[in-house]
Amino acid sequence: MNNLLRWEPFTASEGLIGRLAPELFGRWPGMPLPSTLDSKMAWSPSANISETDKEYLIRAELPAVKKEDVKVSVQDNVVTIAGERKQHQEEKSEKVHRVESYWGSFSRSFSLPDNVNPEAIRCDSKDGVLTVHIPKIEKATAKVKQIKVE
Repeated sequence: MNNLLRWEPFTASEGLIGRLAPELFGRWPGMPLPSTLDSKMAWSPSANISETDKEYLIRAELPAVKKEDVKVSVQDNVVTIAGERKQHQEEKSEKVHRVESYWGSFSRSFSLPDNVNPEAIRCDSKDGVLTVHIPKIEKATAKVKQIKVE
């Protein structure tokens, strides 16, 4: 059974609303957090998951996030991508008319299937996309053992 995806109902509904009514809601990557309403917006990077014969791939879009601001960890068969996108400091001479960029801390977690080697997971980052390589392991085929009836 492939259980690489973790269902996140609220994140899924945000995407649905954003697709169905963009003229009403615009891009809706996150909700304002009450404690940081004036300074930050919650956001979560989008992720694409695919597989080849040898590995699963999680590609998370992390534009304007430095490699040193991203941490990838594995615990209890769950891989977590966490980090922070820092706010761009505006020039004093600029007059800002509109800001559509979101910043702040983020965390995405994905359940791993049973046929992976968590010790061999590796990551690379290129052009604002973090790719997590999760190698598959060969499942031992169950051998049928005949038991002699006495």
